[in-house]
Amino acid sequence: MQDNALTIALSKGRIFEETLPLLAAAGIVPTEEPEKSRKLIIGTNHENIRLVIVRATDVPTYVRYGAADFGIAGKDVLIEHGGTGLYQPLDLEIAKCRMMVAVRKGFDYEAASQPGCRLKIATKYPEIAASHFAGKGVHVDIIKLYGSMELAPLVGLSDAIVDLVSTGNTLKANGLEAVEHIVDISSRLVVNKAALKTKYALLEPIIRAFESAVGAQA
Repeated sequence: MQDNALTIALSKGRIFEETLPLLAAAGIVPTEEPEKSRKLIIGTNHENIRLVIVRATDVPTYVRYGAADFGIAGKDVLIEHGGTGLYQPLDLEIAKCRMMVAVRKGFDYEAASQPGCRLKIATKYPEIAASHFAGKGVHVDIIKLYGSMELAPLVGLSDAIVDLVSTGNTLKANGLEAVEHIVDISSRLVVNKAALKTKYALLEPIIRAFESAVGAQA
């Protein structure tokens, strides 16, 4: 990777859309829309700055191992998959949601989640779920799922789910309700530690621009 070039790791969807104004504040404009392009490497209006489009869960890995100099990752991803080896200078206050426990309506969660009880939990965040319930003294059987989380309690696969909740409309539409808050989630700027030293002159103005844009939105 060239010393005068920067690679930014981003994921498609909500995080990308909410990152665009921050990039614009730093004077960075993608040459293509990732949602309309099959390209995984997208140029910008700067010859020395490019975007790599990866799965949200892979952003920390690309940044940690230097395949990208910095990126945007959700706090859920950093907690679940580890932010070790990354510099996290800024909470960007974007893609906000909550990590919650949800159950089907009518399920007595309070009684079922007393210390010493055992629950079946469906989630794609096994580390977060296990840590949360261990802190409550509740034994859990974790069932790893990758989608359609709301279905699990409805068909008896699990007693509850641990998942991200934004509006709560999907839960409501499927007869579920959020019953316990675990942690607030937003997206973070993550930077490769080596790049921060070797490319500081390139990175520092972008970090400052992001910081100013976040402050202006507060």
